[in-house]
Formats: sequence, structure tokens, C-alpha cells
Amino acid sequence: MLLEISQWLANDIRAFAVIQYITLRAVLAALTALAVGLIFGPLVIRKLAQMKIGQAVRADGPQTHLTKSGTPTMGGALILISVACSTLLWGDLSNRFIWIVLIVTMGFGLVGWVDDYRKVVHRNPKGMSAREKYLWQTLIGLVAAVYLAFSVPAESNANAIELFTRWIGSGFRAELPARADLIVPFLKDVAYPLGVFGFIVLSYLVIVGTSNAVNLTDGADGLAIMPAVLVAGALGIFAYASGNAVFAKYLLIPNIAGAGELTVFCGAIVGAGLAFLWFNAYPAQVFMGDVGALALGGALGTVAVVVRQEIVLFIMGGVFVVETLSVMLQVSYFKYTKRRFGVGRRIFRMAPLHHHFEVGGVKESQVVVRFWIVTMVLVLFGLSTLKLR
Repeated sequence: MLLEISQWLANDIRAFAVIQYITLRAVLAALTALAVGLIFGPLVIRKLAQMKIGQAVRADGPQTHLTKSGTPTMGGALILISVACSTLLWGDLSNRFIWIVLIVTMGFGLVGWVDDYRKVVHRNPKGMSAREKYLWQTLIGLVAAVYLAFSVPAESNANAIELFTRWIGSGFRAELPARADLIVPFLKDVAYPLGVFGFIVLSYLVIVGTSNAVNLTDGADGLAIMPAVLVAGALGIFAYASGNAVFAKYLLIPNIAGAGELTVFCGAIVGAGLAFLWFNAYPAQVFMGDVGALALGGALGTVAVVVRQEIVLFIMGGVFVVETLSVMLQVSYFKYTKRRFGVGRRIFRMAPLHHHFEVGGVKESQVVVRFWIVTMVLVLFGLSTLKLR
């Protein structure tokens, strides 16, 4: 919105032309989201408390978490409001990628909102059934994946439609341009053609998988939001480089037309996340809830698909990956041993992994900060793939 206004004003006042620079708008988006979050945060928390939307703490969880019962949840709505307002203000609203990431983010946020609402308002501890929740995630993820399969390698929406019609006309055999290949980090000339169906399947798994991974990680004060902020900031750098033909050629990464605008969106996530952390830091005044965790994960996954850095996302989001694997291993091993020996056994003291350390005697704040440090290292490692090839 403000970009269009500045372009009109720049005809008479040259100083407004500076707003056209993506880097400046990304910084302004971060500051705007930060300001919106800090200003409206107390109001949102009071409103959630008045509505008695309090977190229900599982009785079999760490005993130190029992004191958190009743803390306002669904605070992720504050993140979504901040991100949406900031992106719409500073983003290029004619950019096709801005709209798809906003749709995915808000779509997953809506699924999380319904799930949280049923849990805390309707007093249904299960919220949405796993099948219903996964159905809506699948629908949103598949729609986004199909759109991105033809939009990412295209120069414009018109070109995307042309790729789609050509694929249909070829009997679903036409290949996508090389820009849609799976990039292997650290290797200069290694990329794997995915084909349309391969691209769709991979994109779906990345978007939905990241959404659920962030949600599983959100179990301690500040644990999920800071890694999400760090990964979003790094993806913003990848987006800027991918959208710039000169940088993309120099760094040997795909040049994705229009991807640079996602730097603004990532900046908005960084600002909104830091504002939320102000209230979510230990001891938390508000929890993110599924509304925030599912949305953030979906947003990160979608940006990674656009800039063709799915494997790098796997590296930088290592904390999310390990947390998810710990749950999968714990559940699988418990079911296997119960079927084999009649008694279920566990690999970890408790899953996800952060609870394993808490039950072992490590303070929650220590676990959170150490996971932040691990994420910082992994993000730096992921950023190094830009040049180390």
C-alpha cells in the first residue's frame, strides 16, 4: 500500500523513491510489526484473560509447568495481526508470492484458532480431531504446493498459466524449468529435477511438516518463537538474494523472479516475533497456541519452497526437526514395545525433547536459551551455504 503511494509521490518529491528499495521496506516492516505487537500486546492479553482463554496444562507433564495453568493462550493472533498489517503496508501488493504466503499463513492460523478455541472455550481437551486438523492442513498445503509448482519457475502469473497449460497439453509429462529443481547445499552443480508431481509432493511435505514441527516445539516459554524469528531472518536473506539476478548468479542459486519481495514478509515475521517474545519470555504472560505455531511453521515452509531452500530449512530449523523426531520415536517405540512385550517403554523421559531435559532437572529457562543457541549456530551454518559450494 505505502509502496504504491510512495511511487506516486516520487514523481514530485524524489526523496520518496527510497521506499522502493526492498531492504529499507524490510526494515520498516520489521519495525512496524514490532510496534504493533508491543502496543497492542497488553490489550490482547487483557482481552484473552477477560474471555478466560487460559492454557490447560497436562497433568502428566513437567511439574514445574503446573503453575502455568490459566495463562492466556491463543496469543499467536497478535503475531498474525502484526505480520498481516506490516506486510500489507510495506509489501508490493502486486507480487504473487506475497499473497500466497499470506494466504498460507492465515489459513494455518485459522485452523489453529479453531483448534485452540475448542480446547479453551468449549472445554474440549482434544480440540479438533487429528483427522479434521490434518484434512484442513492438507487442503491448504496442496493448494499452495500446486500453485507454487508453476509459479516459482515462472517469470509472471501469465507465464505460470502458460507452464500449466503446456503441462496439461503434454499429458502431464512436461518438465519444469531448472529453477524448480531441488538444490543440494554445499555442492556447486548438484540439483535434482523433481517434475511437477515431485515438486508438489515435496512442497506439501515441507509446508505441512514445518507447520506441525513448530507446533510441537511450542511447549516452553519463548522456545518456539525465537528459532522462528532466526530462521525467518535467514530466509529473508535467501529471498533477497534469489530475487536479485546479479546476486543469484554470483551465489549460484536460482533466480526466482519476485522472490525478493518476501524479504519484507520475513522482516514482518521477525518484528512480530520479537514483540511476542517480549510477553512470552519466561515467565510467560501469554502463550502462542496453535493459532501462532501452525501459522509460523506454514509461513517458513512456504518461503523456503519459493526460494528453493528446502534442505537448508531442514538444517536451520534443526531444533524443530529434532523435537518432531523425538515425538515420532517416542510414540513408535512405545507402541512397538507394548505390542511386543505387553508393556510400553520409552526412549526419552518425556517427549518432545525439551520436556526430556526438564524432567531430568534442567531449568526451563536454561533449556530454552540453549535451544536458541543451537538454532543460532544452525542458522549461521545454513547461511554459509550461500557461498560455500
